[in-house]
Amino acid sequence: MRIILTGGGTGGHIYPALAFAKYLKTVDNNAEILYIGTDKGLESKIVPAAGYDFKTIDIQGIRRSLSLQNLVTAWKYIRSTLVAKKIIQDFKPDIVMGTGGYVCAPVVNAAIKLGIPTILHEQNAVPGVANKHLASGVTKIVVAFHHAEKYFPKNKVVFAGNPRAQEVADIQPSDIIKNFGLDPNKRTVVIFGGSRGALTINEALVKALPKLAEQKYQILYASGEIYYDNYKEEFEKYSDKGNIVIRPYLSNMSELLSSIDLIVARSGATTIAEVTALGLPSIFIPSPNVTNDQQTKNAMELVEAGAAVIIKDSELTAELLIQSISDILEDTVKYSEMQEASRKSGVPDASERLYKIIKEIVN
Repeated sequence: MRIILTGGGTGGHIYPALAFAKYLKTVDNNAEILYIGTDKGLESKIVPAAGYDFKTIDIQGIRRSLSLQNLVTAWKYIRSTLVAKKIIQDFKPDIVMGTGGYVCAPVVNAAIKLGIPTILHEQNAVPGVANKHLASGVTKIVVAFHHAEKYFPKNKVVFAGNPRAQEVADIQPSDIIKNFGLDPNKRTVVIFGGSRGALTINEALVKALPKLAEQKYQILYASGEIYYDNYKEEFEKYSDKGNIVIRPYLSNMSELLSSIDLIVARSGATTIAEVTALGLPSIFIPSPNVTNDQQTKNAMELVEAGAAVIIKDSELTAELLIQSISDILEDTVKYSEMQEASRKSGVPDASERLYKIIKEIVN
């Protein structure tokens, strides 16, 4: 199989594509994969580092307010579609798959114009602008949340989950907690606000530290690199308490998630795919700075299933954070029910499902 993958801007668009690429190579060692992104996006670093061929186009997102930059965007869209056509004609793919972000629009559009089968993968409960724009012309649309199905043509949309789930589901629990000086036999809570951190979560966590230090469970917290130095003095006061470890960033998050008991985090699509694949109870604090309030809608699907609880960013306090953690960890019945609900909400064979859909299209 020859496939072009495209998507970028954020890890939420890139990691599902790479997770599927990794799976594809396990079932088809002869598969040829080309990734198209931009030279400024996160994909320009992540994709080549993962070992995949990478080509770029010059495109930028649309401004939501009136701006002359949108004229530049329109020109770049036309030009990048022509460049994408040439790349596609040279590579001769069996199918082109877009995972979202503005970079995928000209690439998928070029494939549609060339008569190449196309597929979109929508990770969020509410679709992004690019995928909505492309929906009418593509061959198939795969969603990771049932909530997203209503935004697309019924004859094209199919639920298959997020490929990142299958990648994480295959990771075995380990003693990685020991690497942080924590006790692998104690209940462990990981708290993080994304790769860059989150101001409101940091503020609540700092105020909660005195009480958290008294708990029987232990905390592993990623503050985000841009915030760590701001709170370093306060963080260091609790570094010798035995049950609290604070780092700017946790690079081995997938392995950590397979070895902990509860997560407190933003509710990005990738995070939800990971925790449900592992059957992990969750406390979600959706980011208020995401288009269409996507993270709240992502989280609500799990809240309604009984797999998670939600705290609004505007309502987060130290007291509410501690109470929410304790309510779950100290109630064994509730914990087991959330664990089972999370597991049932997961799609640990997402890549396999996606592969079958693609095979049906190209055969």
